[in-house]
Amino acid sequence: MAKSNFNIDRAKTHILMKEKSVANLLPSEDGLYLNEDGHWDFDKWREQFQIKIVKRNSLEMEFDLIGIQAAIVNAFRRILLSDVPSMAFEKVLIYNNTSIIQDEVLAHRLGLIPLKADARQFEYRQPDDENGTDVDTLKYKLKVKCSWNKNASPSAPLSEQQVNTNVYSSQIKWLPMGSQSNVYKPDDVNPIHHDILIAKMVPGQEMDIELHAIKGIGRDHAKFSPVATAFYRLLPEITLLRDVEDDLAYKLQKCFSPGVIGLQKTKSGNVKAYVSDARYDTCSRNVFRHEDLKDAVQLERVKHHFIFTIESVGALPPDVLFIEAVRTLKNDCLDLLQKMKNMKKSGKKKKNN
Repeated sequence: MAKSNFNIDRAKTHILMKEKSVANLLPSEDGLYLNEDGHWDFDKWREQFQIKIVKRNSLEMEFDLIGIQAAIVNAFRRILLSDVPSMAFEKVLIYNNTSIIQDEVLAHRLGLIPLKADARQFEYRQPDDENGTDVDTLKYKLKVKCSWNKNASPSAPLSEQQVNTNVYSSQIKWLPMGSQSNVYKPDDVNPIHHDILIAKMVPGQEMDIELHAIKGIGRDHAKFSPVATAFYRLLPEITLLRDVEDDLAYKLQKCFSPGVIGLQKTKSGNVKAYVSDARYDTCSRNVFRHEDLKDAVQLERVKHHFIFTIESVGALPPDVLFIEAVRTLKNDCLDLLQKMKNMKKSGKKKKNN
């Protein structure tokens, strides 16, 4: 049986994935950020900390956070989900709805339609304000009636004989308030996706609705969350402890996600397995099910190296959302420090009195 190359020094930087357990989960005070006297060393941390962008587009970004604690990474995730604001429909004024969808269900469906509006350009609406203003509210209307198409041929499909059978998000029209038309264009504030199906109707049914979009955060309601999801995982590392060739090589490849294990021909004509890209290993540990392979692989996770993924709903690109999350965390920390200073001053005053 091959001997693992896992040692004490490696245990400080790697987590060992065993068949039925996880080993070497040392506490965070393992010297990564500490100086000789055991206190946190900012300069030492700054030298080790890195951000590496792996892929990025308008909706999704994957990047590495290297040299940082899990608590901070998780704080970014939670802030993205619940504390970075966005615009969403909060008030739905239904003047007429003769479709089969109940008013409350229709209002809920409309509230979940993501809007392109940039929440950074708006203020929070006051709780006692029923109508809102041009600095804190976006107003829309949805007025649709299903009817028969008089110009359609009697032999045409039923979908062509009717008009407005399907109600889509593209039929939601923006109603500028105050000077909003001078600042924004419809494409700046309209629904991000134009093909979201809101309801189906038959001739004679109609909707007449006014919608108010306001600024909010995900902790109040999920519709205000600017991300579809945000998650992270530790960087996988796979080590082959012995040569795996021919049939075993093919079997080993099937134990992992596509692209993790590669195959190459040796000079002798055999097929040999090698680690092609361990990054996208899903930690299934299927290899431990095979007695002839379980001793050939060492699975690890690199401590303090996080693969972070952000999927935006589309109002703001994911890199901007991450910057907003960092800014939010910074402001929260400054607010906490100020409150602690105020408490300290208050305590001194009481002591002197």
